[in-house]
Amino acid sequence: MTQSNLFHELKDYALISVGVILYAMGVTVFMLPYNLTTGGVAGVASIIYYATGIEVQVTYVVINIILLIIAIKELGIRFCIKTIYAVFFMTFVLWLFQRIIEVPDPSNPASMMLPQYIGDESFMACVLGAILCGSGVALCFENNGSTGGTDIIAAIVHKYRPMSLGSVIMACDVVIISSCYFIFHDWFRVIYGFVMLFICSTTIDYWMRRRHQSVQFMIFSRNADAIADAIVQTHHGVTVLNGEGWFTHTDRKVIISVIRRREQAMIQRMVKQIDPYAFVSMTDASGVWGEGFDQFKVSDKRPKADRNKKRAVLVCVTNNTTKIDTAQQALGDYYDIRSLLQVGCDTRKEFYSVILGQEPRKRVSFVKKFFGFDAFYLDRDGTVTLVQGNYDQAEYDISEFANLDELRSHLDDQRIHKKQKNK
Repeated sequence: MTQSNLFHELKDYALISVGVILYAMGVTVFMLPYNLTTGGVAGVASIIYYATGIEVQVTYVVINIILLIIAIKELGIRFCIKTIYAVFFMTFVLWLFQRIIEVPDPSNPASMMLPQYIGDESFMACVLGAILCGSGVALCFENNGSTGGTDIIAAIVHKYRPMSLGSVIMACDVVIISSCYFIFHDWFRVIYGFVMLFICSTTIDYWMRRRHQSVQFMIFSRNADAIADAIVQTHHGVTVLNGEGWFTHTDRKVIISVIRRREQAMIQRMVKQIDPYAFVSMTDASGVWGEGFDQFKVSDKRPKADRNKKRAVLVCVTNNTTKIDTAQQALGDYYDIRSLLQVGCDTRKEFYSVILGQEPRKRVSFVKKFFGFDAFYLDRDGTVTLVQGNYDQAEYDISEFANLDELRSHLDDQRIHKKQKNK
């Protein structure tokens, strides 16, 4: 593990720890002393605590061990290692906080109780507890972890379906909160539970949206080329449109770029330094999908048999249908072999035509750089040149094979290794 990766891993664990502490504070300081119920495993554990006196951390860890067994298969070992850490750290922190804040019960000095720090303000306890719990869960999710329980279920659903994490957790927790009526026979407790659930879910969605918020810049400048080059140097995409200033009837270029909100100040400083007289418009981008941003998560309406056929896209650097058909037959149905035209590379246009005069390594690199797909070139003698990896790398991983059969064997080995790594 490199020093940079080690730093990011340690940072993840540190922030997950902070998230766990926030969640545990919400439960022990504001929820349990006021007999409030939230959703998830913490809600189940609190109901059992109110009914039997079994401390919440005991029930919490038992239920989560069962859920973690499922999560290891669905979410990968990396996610689960951090979740396992969060679950056991949560168990310890819940126990610790109760030991720290508990006081003797005035009605029975031999027993201990959790004090109500804000008096009889049950609603205020509900609000503060929900905000702390929601912030803790969001902080764990943002750093590739989870506090366990219905968070695990939410992460699994979010992986496959276009549903927000907060909505999934809310749907899972309605039954848990409603069941507290059978303990207290008090509908106000149920209502408080739903209020707490709503605030918690809204807090989660707020923090998750804030992290993924993006903005779109439209920059009108006389020095558009220099600004576009500077933005590209920061590893962001840029599109330049040709326009006309209608007052002066002179040519103008319009730069469009979508970036994360946290990076907007960097772009503003850059534009001001290059052209302090540029006209800049910035708008919120509520949803951004594509390379460098979020992945598409839409429901698949195809028949189930077709949905199970996940095909990896490979570009054959040609428009020769015979070569493409030959490659498709040799590589099998798992791979979707596409031509240059099918990915938008029209070699009849001047910019794209340069690819035809380049040697194989430069041809596949050209496709990778400008279109993002893994690509291969099939030469007349049957040799194959393959490029793979992230499109924004300075140098690409390029491999050469004697024929298509060797290429297929290489790709199949990669696929098997990836499956084993994800288990």
